[in-house]
Amino acid sequence: MTSLEGKVALVTGASRGIGAAVARQLAAHGALLGLASRAGDDLGIEGAVARPTDVRDRAQLAALADETVARHGGLDIVVANAGVGAYGPFLDLDAELADEMMDVNAKGVINTAAATVPHLIARGAGDFVSVASEAGRRGLPFEAVYCASKFAQVGFTRALDHELRPQGIRCTNVCPGGVATDFAMDEGRGRTPEMPELPGMMSAEDVADAVLFVLTRPRNHRILEVAFRPMTETSWG
Repeated sequence: MTSLEGKVALVTGASRGIGAAVARQLAAHGALLGLASRAGDDLGIEGAVARPTDVRDRAQLAALADETVARHGGLDIVVANAGVGAYGPFLDLDAELADEMMDVNAKGVINTAAATVPHLIARGAGDFVSVASEAGRRGLPFEAVYCASKFAQVGFTRALDHELRPQGIRCTNVCPGGVATDFAMDEGRGRTPEMPELPGMMSAEDVADAVLFVLTRPRNHRILEVAFRPMTETSWG
């Protein structure tokens, strides 16, 4: 197991849910952090660089990456986690929600890479972890546009692996099934606190553990994809 002590990590979507769990897990293992979220929350983590950041805006991401590098001396890890969701029949999906999912989930990870990968290359090694979804590995009913956005995210990260491996950078898709957070809980997005599926779902900390596992593997190999689901969730193939 490779230590994260003194490593510098940038996490997007870091103010709540999976992003916050990942940030706390990395900090607990000695990483220095840059935290991107719309709220700009530093989660009370000592020394963390945090600023309000919309992943749809590449300039905002670049500013946070530059500030993180300036304070901590470089960048070793990027966890592209920011995401939004909306569920329901495709023909009932509001066009603005469809656009938001494509912009945040697909374009957001591209913008994150554009702002951070040059710093990983400058370091001579690193990890780019994309927190995607099982919805990025197979089509699912009532998730058509969400699946499309996550398929794009998964495909982008797989392609990036080919380009960056020769430069010592590992690229990994982490693809969880159902996770019990407030994701997509806003009105009209398809999830409610009363959903009977929620108690059987995984926790944000479960996903953070998977990210930690990926990041702490010896540098002589890389993990391309981690896919996992709660025991209560049907296997689709």
